[in-house]
Amino acid sequence: MSSNPDTAYVTSKGQVVVPVRIRRKFGIKAGTRLNFQEEDGRIVVQPVTKEYISSFRGIFKLQPGEKSAVQEHLDDRAKERAREERAIATDRQR
Repeated sequence: MSSNPDTAYVTSKGQVVVPVRIRRKFGIKAGTRLNFQEEDGRIVVQPVTKEYISSFRGIFKLQPGEKSAVQEHLDDRAKERAREERAIATDRQR
């Protein structure tokens, strides 16, 4: 954490001017989207820049033999459907 924090004020419209040092350091330009998140009683501001988006590249890549979440869901649904069909067939036999 910085020993000399930059400060800003909130306007009556809820607007905040990000200090120039912070804008330059994090590549925040006009039109840059900012994400706000609560974390341990603090507000964390994350600029959504090309570098930030690029940092997610490959995080959902599957390992060899690993199923996608969609495939797992489809497999689970197929098993559930088979159980339902067996239950219906059992009820018809009674």
